[in-house]
Amino acid sequence: MRILVVEDKKSLAGHLGQALEREGHTVTLAYDGDEALRLGRSDLFDLMILDVMLPRKDGLTVIRKLREDRLTTQTLILSARDSMQDIVMGLDAGADDYLTKPFPLDVLMAKVRASERRLPTVAPQTIELGDLVLRPHLYELQRGNRIISLTRIECLLVETLMRRTRAVVPHQVLIEAGWGDDSEVSYDSLYVFIRTLRSKLTQPGEPEILYTIRGVGYTLRPESS
Repeated sequence: MRILVVEDKKSLAGHLGQALEREGHTVTLAYDGDEALRLGRSDLFDLMILDVMLPRKDGLTVIRKLREDRLTTQTLILSARDSMQDIVMGLDAGADDYLTKPFPLDVLMAKVRASERRLPTVAPQTIELGDLVLRPHLYELQRGNRIISLTRIECLLVETLMRRTRAVVPHQVLIEAGWGDDSEVSYDSLYVFIRTLRSKLTQPGEPEILYTIRGVGYTLRPESS
């Protein structure tokens, strides 16, 4: 993969870059948020690995601005901030995964391999269900006349739910669909993505279509399906 590593500690950035290159990846290093945003907007990378505490612009700001630009590059946050609130903030900002420092290098490499498996191979077909139209290759969902921009993970979750409409999709099935079958993503992290997805799917005045089945998983029940 083409990977952008953003870390202001140059020794750590160099160490990560060398480790990733040994795995066969092409690595570019950046040391502050402005450089990360400039390079990220080039849309040349398959994965961005970045710290939160960066000079000039923090990592969360970088991710939010990239998502506002509808860039879907996978992002993995590496941060010493390890509270549940920090992790939730990172995922809500648009990150695909979060790894707290210090971390074993083999765990990072496993997450990178999971990201590689999520890369699209062919453009998926449009999926239609009730008043929903999913265009996975555009990371775009249409509900009625409304167009909804999705992140890569949100798109994978929606596709899984749409293919099992009205069935209860277990937590673990959604985690495997979004992050891979060897992922260590928690149910709490999945909940953050579902919460954001629900707010995108249903605006005030619209009927709810994404339901929580407590202790089991989630189900999608589109209108007219």
